[in-house]
Amino acid sequence: MTSVFSADGKNVPCTVIEVGPCVVTQVKTVETDGYAAIQLGFEDKKEKHTSCPMQGHFKKAGVTPKRYLAEFKGFDKEYALGEQITVEMFSEEDFVDIVGTSKGKGFQGVVKRHGFGGVGQATHGQHNRARKPGSIGACSYPAKVFKGMRMAGHMGNERVTVQNLQVIKVIADHNLLLIKGSVPGHKGSILLIEK
Repeated sequence: MTSVFSADGKNVPCTVIEVGPCVVTQVKTVETDGYAAIQLGFEDKKEKHTSCPMQGHFKKAGVTPKRYLAEFKGFDKEYALGEQITVEMFSEEDFVDIVGTSKGKGFQGVVKRHGFGGVGQATHGQHNRARKPGSIGACSYPAKVFKGMRMAGHMGNERVTVQNLQVIKVIADHNLLLIKGSVPGHKGSILLIEK
């Protein structure tokens, strides 16, 4: 993340994202596929690292092999195979939804994962164990731990959608988009941006 100054002098935190150029690799229609969408490819990939079926898929579109593919619905205009979509489709003051994979944090305890009290506000069932969950069961009835009980476990590395992030600036020369606020994932991760 970084920050920029707005016109009225406020310091606005923002994230810089490289957007495209993306290439149309497939056009899906209601007649052939049952729904209307376009498939976009991003980032070139060596042909020797592409499987034969995918090489045929890219040759049909007349583009070089791409590393990432994603489908999008609801475009305003019609796109043809091999056509490029750039960052210029966005404009300042637009609002976008961003989908990404959150940072993986491994196996975490209840204090970090669910915000349990820990030492200071020790929950019931505690004796001298600082960051443990305490009692988790009920009584002889129902004689089990209910599903969904907040316990220690794997945290992060999930698909996350952040909605209504504002586009602060579009830098078309370098294919960059400045988004107000933070987005899911580590540096260099792949994101889906939807208007």
